[in-house]
Amino acid sequence: MKRTGKQTVYMQDPPVIYETAATVGVKEGKGPLAECFDVILEDDYYGEESWEKAESRLQKENAFLAMQKAGLTPDNINYILAGDLLNQCVGTHYGIRDFEIPFFGLYGACSTMAESISLAAMLIDGGFAEYTAALTSSHFCAAEKQFRYPLEYGGQRAPSAQWTVTGTGCAVLSNKGKDEKGPFVTHITTGKIVDMGITDANNMGAAMAPAAYDTIKTHFEDTGFSPQDYDLILTGDLGIVGSKILLDTMFESGYDMYSNHNDCGKMIFDIDKQDVHSGASGCGCMGSVFCGHIFKELKKGSLNNVLMVATGALMNTSIVQQGESIPSIAHAVRISTSREVNSHKQGG
Repeated sequence: MKRTGKQTVYMQDPPVIYETAATVGVKEGKGPLAECFDVILEDDYYGEESWEKAESRLQKENAFLAMQKAGLTPDNINYILAGDLLNQCVGTHYGIRDFEIPFFGLYGACSTMAESISLAAMLIDGGFAEYTAALTSSHFCAAEKQFRYPLEYGGQRAPSAQWTVTGTGCAVLSNKGKDEKGPFVTHITTGKIVDMGITDANNMGAAMAPAAYDTIKTHFEDTGFSPQDYDLILTGDLGIVGSKILLDTMFESGYDMYSNHNDCGKMIFDIDKQDVHSGASGCGCMGSVFCGHIFKELKKGSLNNVLMVATGALMNTSIVQQGESIPSIAHAVRISTSREVNSHKQGG
């Protein structure tokens, strides 16, 4: 068994994150991480006639770019695991339909990047694949139309609201590392649904923070790791409100993450200058920040051990309008520049 504790598995032969690609929209390209992205759009329509078609094109071209950077073609990829925020994940389905790659469609809301990397790594470590691709996307205008109000409505945004990222990230995983520097996926802590009764769809951070707390605390309990074992504990995307809730509740439970935590929702935009209220959200938030900025830092050795924790609010507009609360989830992936699982920890 490759299990340790309640919700965590460890990789017997940790897969390498072979290559990544990240594409973002116009607003994201004006933020502090602009130089980390492979492509910045000049127009969020991306030459298409609708926001939804633009998102599909984002996924398709970014996935192909990741494969190209890895020296691969779609024929080399054994499985692609992907999802987005749109109804029935149509952004994904229409984006990758021409690849002819065996496909697992995923919906974890904004947790989908960690979910897809988790399952892509398990497939490789289980001996079922040589190359896998993990892919996610979101589009601000498409998400606003589906979950809130069309842009033409001009509704007032609450201070706790977050700005859905227009962007996509794709990670290609393999059992054949280019070198021994990684980065490697060593542990996966799969989250469970947590619902603390939050009903405000304009406060995603408060709804998702308890799920992040539950998964991170479980990861430490399952593995024996502590916050100090990580250069970075990266959540996405709690924004300002959710990040504070997470850090305070973790500290109350004996885990001090104040010095080494950051959140993709706080990183991708200049919150003071770009008018995004509580920060960013969307599948493309963690997708583009990890596949753009964080992967490069791992390759450079600026980061050696990262706990990647993507969070998602598992609701839709109909159920919230019926007065239901917002169930949330968070998945955690330990990514290291060393293949070692650390034998002094549980599961080593």
